[in-house]
Amino acid sequence: MLLPSSATALSLVYATFVPFTSDTRYGVAGDFVHPVQAVIPGAQGRVLAVLAQTTAALNLSTLARLAGVSVAQASRVMPGLVELGLVERREIPPSSQFRLIRENVAAQAIIDLARSRDTALDRIGAAAAALPIPPVSVIVFGSFARGEADDHSDLDAIVVRPDEVDEDDDAWATAIEQWRSDARVITGNRIEILEVACHEAGTKLAGKAPLWRDVVRDGVAVHGLTIDEMMERVHA
Repeated sequence: MLLPSSATALSLVYATFVPFTSDTRYGVAGDFVHPVQAVIPGAQGRVLAVLAQTTAALNLSTLARLAGVSVAQASRVMPGLVELGLVERREIPPSSQFRLIRENVAAQAIIDLARSRDTALDRIGAAAAALPIPPVSVIVFGSFARGEADDHSDLDAIVVRPDEVDEDDDAWATAIEQWRSDARVITGNRIEILEVACHEAGTKLAGKAPLWRDVVRDGVAVHGLTIDEMMERVHA
């Protein structure tokens, strides 16, 4: 569907973007593999997703190939995106070149949507830092860390408990459940937590167990000590 005027460009984004983000509060999981296409369906969303990932101008055939649509489909949606002020078209013989106008406020919302995985990781890290008893580290691993998390994926996280906090400490348990709830709201995805004491974490990360080797390979520390810093403690 092509919208008729540049005044509706922001409506195109926020009519889909706002429900996408607000629905996570009610447990609707986010698709972090194709976030733009998830909320702006069809060729339009695919094309915008490609343009959001690059500052380069692309010709129609390259844009269509990267977007996974036919040249005919791309040619049908591009005039409307140009008219909306989202996309700039330049004639550079023998072809037209297209780029997202990143200064456009609606284009910026699309860019933010394309970067939603990184934003989610930053926000869940900040949520961990804000806890009354912050973990030593929070490491996201699995599909979310690899950038492969869709709306059916769990977010897997290792939460490293300070050694001075007992595993049965009620305040700690309450804090971790608060983080789980916050992370669920932020991402929309179910949160699976593997808790480990600080003095055990480095040894496990340096070991050969398949799960922990996967964590070392793919894990992303969103709060506190990094994976390398945890492993260095083993050899200190």
